[in-house]
Amino acid sequence: MTTMQVIEEINSILWGPIMITLLLGTGLFFTIRLGFIQFTGLKEGFRQTFGPLFSRKQKKEGISSFQALSTAIAAQVGTGNLAGVATAIAAGGPGAIFWMWISSFLGMATIFAEAVLAQKYRKKENGTVKGGPAYYIRDGLGSKKLAVFFAVAIIAALGFVGNMVQSNSIADAFHTAFHIPPIVIGIVVAVLIGLILLGGIKRIATFAGNVVPVMALLYIIGAITILIMNIEQVIPALTLIVESAFTPESAGGGVLGASIKEAIRYGVARGLFSNEAGMGSTPHAHAVAEVKHPAEQGFVAMVGVLIDTVIICTVTALVILVTEGGGSNLTGIELTQASFSSGLGDFGIYFIAFSLLFFSFTTILGWAYFGETNVNFLFGDRGVPIYRGLVLLFIIAGTVLNVPFVWQLADTFNAFMVLPNLIALVALSGIVKKAYKEIKA
Repeated sequence: MTTMQVIEEINSILWGPIMITLLLGTGLFFTIRLGFIQFTGLKEGFRQTFGPLFSRKQKKEGISSFQALSTAIAAQVGTGNLAGVATAIAAGGPGAIFWMWISSFLGMATIFAEAVLAQKYRKKENGTVKGGPAYYIRDGLGSKKLAVFFAVAIIAALGFVGNMVQSNSIADAFHTAFHIPPIVIGIVVAVLIGLILLGGIKRIATFAGNVVPVMALLYIIGAITILIMNIEQVIPALTLIVESAFTPESAGGGVLGASIKEAIRYGVARGLFSNEAGMGSTPHAHAVAEVKHPAEQGFVAMVGVLIDTVIICTVTALVILVTEGGGSNLTGIELTQASFSSGLGDFGIYFIAFSLLFFSFTTILGWAYFGETNVNFLFGDRGVPIYRGLVLLFIIAGTVLNVPFVWQLADTFNAFMVLPNLIALVALSGIVKKAYKEIKA
């Protein structure tokens, strides 16, 4: 049995009924316990994020809610929104997008809880505010061993393997569009990432706050342009997504049970990889935001999931479906490029290449910072320089590896970091509910 086959076997267990039940179950648990906060709290999330003050001013010790959301979205909006959606459709059929929606709806409640706990248990160390699951697992749950397990898992999952996925997709996109050797792209990206990382969270937050809104808006405009050009196919595409979630066609034919299983597996897995709700990554950004009450940042965190999955992932999926993948049998970022090329001509290939560059570049920044926070948690400041060097090496290495292998490896490590985070979320749910009731009072 090859290494690839071993990893696929592990993922078939990790991302089978157990993980799906845990992720969706946790989201459903918080949805009910918090009284369908997706409906009652989303308006407040928009007010906190885009309200009259719209403060993007640097805080003395942390960052603003807008900058925290931008940093979180920088991590959320990446390869998963372009290549991940294409992979989900290719492997699980159009029905996978329906399950991506379900996981994102429930994920809004989960990510609210993550942000609240990150705020509640954050620490100020050497003049810098830090927080995240490792902190609320250790100080809230009282389990140092589980906190260490999470910290190690997220360093491997995002800082190393996850960033390989991002650089891999950037290199593929630019090689397709401009025939640039992947290794060259990897080196350039690594150098730029290293320069920004040296400035810490405030430099990352400033960069994200300026770049993320623009890049997201331009991508959405490009996708909507194609959908308007194919407006008569949009409703049939949406219908196909819903119908395929419960029929054999959801995975391109085959046995009904297996088809639905694949649609759910890839929809939930890619949905998680995209919006990261329940994964325990974005709480690191939300912990640093300066707010009056922890629940305020919880509302803001929900907006991130909405923008990432409900809007950006959906427009990507619809473009792929209305253009029929450009008439190709491709997968990953090449399928997305072919679809945009079908809608926008040759410009579509370049459009996706540059969109992916900015999406993945900011994701690498966010994930590198999240991993760095946990390196600091484990080893203090002395471990940070070594970690940063390793991140840059993994970014370069990711550009020359096989795409399916990298995705499978990412799924494995994602599962390892999800499990301890979900345990802590459920165990500390009373604190989350108390915070929500305080803000409502």
